Amino acid sequence: MMDFVIVPLTTGIVFAAIYALFELFVRRKERMAIIEKIGENLNNSAFDGKLSLPSYGIPRFSFNSLKAGCLLMGVGVGLMVAFFLSLMLAASRREFDFYNEYQVMSTAYGASVLLFGGLGLIVAFVIETNMKKKEDK
Repeated sequence: MMDFVIVPLTTGIVFAAIYALFELFVRRKERMAIIEKIGENLNNSAFDGKLSLPSYGIPRFSFNSLKAGCLLMGVGVGLMVAFFLSLMLAASRREFDFYNEYQVMSTAYGASVLLFGGLGLIVAFVIETNMKKKEDK
C-alpha cells in the first residue's frame, strides 16, 4: 500500500546520512584550523593567575530540586483547590448544564494550577534569595 513512498524515503535518508558525514568531517577540519591559528598567536602571560582548579571543599547548593518541589506542591494545591471549587459548584446547582459546567470547571482547574504553580515558584525564589543572603554573610 505504501510502496510508492519507500523508495524516495530510503533514497532521502541515504543522501542525508552521506551529507551529514561529509559535513562532520569538514567542520572538524575547520575547527582544527581555527585551533592551530589561535595556538600560534597564544601568549601564556595572559593566563597567569587566572587558571585554577575548582575548589571542592566549598559546598555548592543546587536549587533545582527546591524549585521543582515548590512547583509540584503548587500544582498539587491548585488541583486540590480546583477540585473543591468544582465540588462546591456541582453541589450548589440543582439542574445539570453539562457544557457550561464543563467550561467553568476546566477554567477553574487551569487557572488554579497556573496560579498556585506560579506561587510555588515565587516561594522557591524567596527561599533561594534568603539562603544566598545568609551564605554571603
